[in-house]
Amino acid sequence: MKAIVKQIPNFITCLNLVSGCIACVMALNFQPVHALIWIIIAAVLDFFDGFLARLLKTYSPIGKDLDSLADVVSFGVTPGMMVYLILSSLADSGEYKLYNLGFFAFIIPALSAVRLARFNNDTRQTEHFIGLPVPAHALFWGSIVYLFTKHPYLLEGNPLILTMVGIIAITAISLLLVSGIPMFSLKVKSLGWKENKLRYILLIVAIILLITLGLSGIAPAILFYILLSYLTGNKPEKTNS
Repeated sequence: MKAIVKQIPNFITCLNLVSGCIACVMALNFQPVHALIWIIIAAVLDFFDGFLARLLKTYSPIGKDLDSLADVVSFGVTPGMMVYLILSSLADSGEYKLYNLGFFAFIIPALSAVRLARFNNDTRQTEHFIGLPVPAHALFWGSIVYLFTKHPYLLEGNPLILTMVGIIAITAISLLLVSGIPMFSLKVKSLGWKENKLRYILLIVAIILLITLGLSGIAPAILFYILLSYLTGNKPEKTNS
């Protein structure tokens, strides 16, 4: 029985991976809404596999590596594919036919993998994160693609300029994954206001944005999370490693 209980977090992690795979299929079928929903499901599962691992005290190197592998698919490959479809359609249109520039979207999975590898080997990130967490990064891009799909007029204009702006935005936002900016964790140990003030503020703002903007509100909520983390100056614990 204990052996089965120990595998519960890994089972949840595998569900995260499956959700990411389904999200990839949705992206390839030009269904960004469904792809975003499956990314959200994967993010919820990613939260609970860690929560259950802590609750059941079933930490293991295999579970840690499995979690990162699932996250690369769900929060790296999937948003990369979603952004690729938008960017490549821009790059291939217009007078200049900028073929293959859509591949710049794969900066997203590449830097996501680097972020996860760093996280697995950085003992400072127990209470705070260093750099943007990959689930938040994936939700940001999923929401952006959803926004452009719902409002295609936002992409009207010079394809060359829009493509260059897109590449710059992809690079700039993705570099936050491997930046040294400390960001507060969403892990909750108690329900007290003092210990969770930043989390409650983020939750309230996120709810307001989701109510007013729908799924498009996820992107500004993530930007608010980044800004709030930067302004409050959370400092991760220092180690000698």
